[in-house]
Amino acid sequence: MGLRWGLLGVWLIAAGAFAAPAVDCGPAWQRSVEQRLPSGDGQGHGPDLGSAEWRAVVAFKLGLRGRSDMPPIDSDAWCTAVEQALARRNANPGPSFDCKAVPPASVAAQVCADASLAALDRRLAWVYQAALKRARNEHPPVLKAAQRGWVKGRDDCWKAAEPGACVRDAYVQRIAELQARYRLIPPTATVTWQCNGRAADEVIATYFRTEPPTLIAERGDSVSLMFVQPSASGARYQGRNESLWEHQGEATITWGFGAPEMRCVRQR
Repeated sequence: MGLRWGLLGVWLIAAGAFAAPAVDCGPAWQRSVEQRLPSGDGQGHGPDLGSAEWRAVVAFKLGLRGRSDMPPIDSDAWCTAVEQALARRNANPGPSFDCKAVPPASVAAQVCADASLAALDRRLAWVYQAALKRARNEHPPVLKAAQRGWVKGRDDCWKAAEPGACVRDAYVQRIAELQARYRLIPPTATVTWQCNGRAADEVIATYFRTEPPTLIAERGDSVSLMFVQPSASGARYQGRNESLWEHQGEATITWGFGAPEMRCVRQR
């Protein structure tokens, strides 16, 4: 009987028998959403429930705005997707900060509403604390100021075409950056590149298996953190104004905005 029920259960799930029920998008549901996810400013000001503006605010706060898999915003299927997102939000712990203290419709509120972003925030908080321990004797003490700057950059993601993806990328890259800069994970390799046949153009690259992979390149007194980029051949890394493209033991390196390419060979 148990086996028969197990096979039946698999068939029912595959057939969609246990799919989430459709949501009635009427006023009662709208009031329920507003109670769980206020769209106003806490002083009685906010969009009319059910309006296009209200739905846009709800989508933004749940991290659903701009997602290609979302149904049309004026459809019952959209309301069902919102209800499912709210259920996931309530079933998962929040980020490392107090969600009650953040402004409505802010990027921080979006992090509070999205379980995957909240998980990234908790992970970043752990990595940041580990970096603080490594930076105890750092001179000048730049880590705290850099983290404040990162938060401001994350909060600017509301300007992006896909805010959720922007916020997610910001967290992923910041975690990788801290892991590499403060050696929270061991490097996988250190390579010396001899460029243009000149000792002054030597570049030392230390590689890390972060997610995404990173390297820290040093040229004289200058240091650049670079992230791996999609490439048809070889391994290509990009920093703020520097890049390193490696292929079959040789590399093309640029160092500085508008600087010419350097042809480099790997030192044994």
